[in-house]
Amino acid sequence: MDIERLREYCLSFEGVYEKTPFGKFAARFESVLVFYVCDHMFCMFDMDDFTGVTVKGNPETIATLLETRTACSSHRNMSAKYWIELHPGGDVSDAEIFKLVADSYNIVKAKNFKKK
Repeated sequence: MDIERLREYCLSFEGVYEKTPFGKFAARFESVLVFYVCDHMFCMFDMDDFTGVTVKGNPETIATLLETRTACSSHRNMSAKYWIELHPGGDVSDAEIFKLVADSYNIVKAKNFKKK
């Protein structure tokens, strides 16, 4: 998976912007790029260590992925029920990762658009 292609894909959705908000917690997190819609995160990855893409999902999809794929894991700092880390190059294809990013965007936008 090409990191710049994923970045451009995330930014192609309506109302999306990017930030690197975690550097204030520790210098090692300065390279974590986070994508937002309606002021809420829907995707993130480390630009310096591109070994995982974290997205929001519904609990059923996350449970299925964790049970059936070796290239998926719970993200260490996010709710395991709603967030999953996908590891490019494993048994989750680039096409599946792009679909899960789109699903994450739609979940976050649908939940938070009404609030704005």
